[in-house]
Amino acid sequence: MREIRSMLNAVGQSVPRKDGIGKATGQARYADDLRFPGMLHGRTIRSTIPCGRLAAVRLGFDPAGFTVVDHRDIPGRNVVTLIADDQPCLVEREIRHVAEPVLLLAHENREALLGASVALEEEPAEPVFDPERSPTAFKTILIEKGDLAAGFAEADHVVEGTYCTGHQEHVYIEPQAVIAVPEDGGMTVYGSIQCPFYAHRALAVILGDAVARVRVIQTETGGGFGGKEEYPSGIAAHAALLALKSDRPVKLIYDRVEDMLATTKRHPAIVRHRTGLTRDGRLVAMDIEVILDGGAYQTLSAVVLSRGSIHAAGPYRCDNIRIAARAMFTNTPPNGAFRGFGAPQTQFGVEVHMERIAEALGLDPVRLRERNLLRPGDTTATGQRVGQDCAALEVLRTAVRRSGFRRKRKAYAGTGRGIGLAMYWHGSGFTGSGELKLASRATIELTATGVRVLTSSTELGQGTRTMHAQIVADALGVPYEQVEVAMPDTGLVPDSGPTVASRTCMVVGRILQRAAEEIRAKLGDATPAEYFRRHGPLAVTGQYEQPEWIRWDEIDYRGDAYAAYAWGCDVVEVELDRDTWEVRPVRVTVVNEIGKAIHPALARGQVEGGTVQGLGYALLERVVMRNGAMANAQLTNYIIPTTLDTPKLDVVLLEHPYDGGPFGAKGLGELPIDGPAPAVVNAIRQLGIDVRGIPAVPEAIREAACASP
Repeated sequence: MREIRSMLNAVGQSVPRKDGIGKATGQARYADDLRFPGMLHGRTIRSTIPCGRLAAVRLGFDPAGFTVVDHRDIPGRNVVTLIADDQPCLVEREIRHVAEPVLLLAHENREALLGASVALEEEPAEPVFDPERSPTAFKTILIEKGDLAAGFAEADHVVEGTYCTGHQEHVYIEPQAVIAVPEDGGMTVYGSIQCPFYAHRALAVILGDAVARVRVIQTETGGGFGGKEEYPSGIAAHAALLALKSDRPVKLIYDRVEDMLATTKRHPAIVRHRTGLTRDGRLVAMDIEVILDGGAYQTLSAVVLSRGSIHAAGPYRCDNIRIAARAMFTNTPPNGAFRGFGAPQTQFGVEVHMERIAEALGLDPVRLRERNLLRPGDTTATGQRVGQDCAALEVLRTAVRRSGFRRKRKAYAGTGRGIGLAMYWHGSGFTGSGELKLASRATIELTATGVRVLTSSTELGQGTRTMHAQIVADALGVPYEQVEVAMPDTGLVPDSGPTVASRTCMVVGRILQRAAEEIRAKLGDATPAEYFRRHGPLAVTGQYEQPEWIRWDEIDYRGDAYAAYAWGCDVVEVELDRDTWEVRPVRVTVVNEIGKAIHPALARGQVEGGTVQGLGYALLERVVMRNGAMANAQLTNYIIPTTLDTPKLDVVLLEHPYDGGPFGAKGLGELPIDGPAPAVVNAIRQLGIDVRGIPAVPEAIREAACASP
């Protein structure tokens, strides 16, 4: 057995995906593929005004054969439980945004369901759409380091700027979808769900004592990007309420228009910088203001603001920093989790600002960044000392060299082409002591043929099952093929925490590695199957262990914000069509340092996907809001990148192992989306066009070009 173990090596290899054959052959079953006897179809009736009161609801159909649910049918509390209990499951009187759920209908015939008319009598009030004029802050954060006044007194130059980012729609392949099934006095919900235990908790609060138990099972899920993190808690509750009242299974699936109109999006942001520098370009003072538009309810705005604030100064060293941030209420649909979680917005601001600093001081943009990038031993804005795995300089120099940045920058001057770069970093895992509070657990159990992995970490297309199986295989010393990964089911698996925050590999993977090592010690020379035959079942559950060096002050935002950081640099080359004012990226060089690539092909796929998603954020994806509602809630006029819009991508993965991650791995999922947008805008700047907001659609580029001197 020991000789066989020494020959095994799954980590670092691009092994076949655990979910690959099922998805390639169509055998994988998504929520809409499931059927249950007596199943009804569900529908949500929504508000049509951004602000006001609901006076009455009038049914324009014969209710025979329909199940109708309003707030009075909620047996527990009428609230979607998350960070703050401010969002109702169904409107009672107050309306805070367009498309707020008011009434639920179910019928066995979808055509009859869609044909049922409902009139809402609504009394409009004056809405708030501008986050800067909103009187209500969901969350405020102040990060201070050093003496800001002294820093500005030392400065020879002060550069100021304001940078804006818009909404972004998730556009996952599969829309929101759940099925609620009442069974044996309990309620089981199947669905396209990113965080099963979030939905489980919300269902328990809404259903109260009306059911004996709640169970949430993730079906195959066609993408999430954060949009299926918190939002499915509400839709799961809606399906469950219909199922409870009808005592029949209820399937509730959004079409694309409803999905885009009603669900959460990336928070729009306004980021203001006032920066002091010495003559040679050394940062001595950074005064940053961050304003996020939270929408009508808090959802996860507080923690989006937290991550955005911590990353707002970029991967740069400066002794004197103030970051004042707030997430504001507006009468628009709530904004929520989205890949990057606030960091793409704030890093857009700092990187576009750095380009303008270089221009104002007459400095080479690479040299400016080299002078100020964090090195091992430097401290961040929160006072965290970065470790020896800090790779900021290496990723910059690798990207500059590999892309031919300096040569092309000279060659493109005065042409219709431009080249720009952006540095970025991303903390892995929950902020500060967040992972300790989660107390995540993961289990490995023996089977007759090998081992089974039990976690609540969800597969969204990113390769969770495959990567976890690789880690367990190598830590246990068994062939990869002998590792089975169970689907997340809150009735069977432990709570491993949510599949968010670039934590699934680094945090949950490390728990699994330790559990596998513990099982390996128990097996001795036996294989898992041999041990199972001789001794019967064996299972080991591991729990998260926080590194002993982490210190974090939640009140003052001081200390070790993240256990590890991944580092990146993007170089984007663009060309401008002066007739249409369309900017097209033609080549992107991406250098990411991620500790260890558990599965190189999947890691590269994450980088490529995140980069293209970031290019869409930069150039194409404009959410048009009119009277608090998305006016272009369809894929005919909300434009996302296709293969025809995808430039040549050159991806380089660097590895500086983090000793607290499995086999040295850090988080990767969010890192690649932080860099494309500022790199694109910095490339446009080389064309002589001063763009300070995204998306930089042709109209915005033309306007900026006309305004440029």
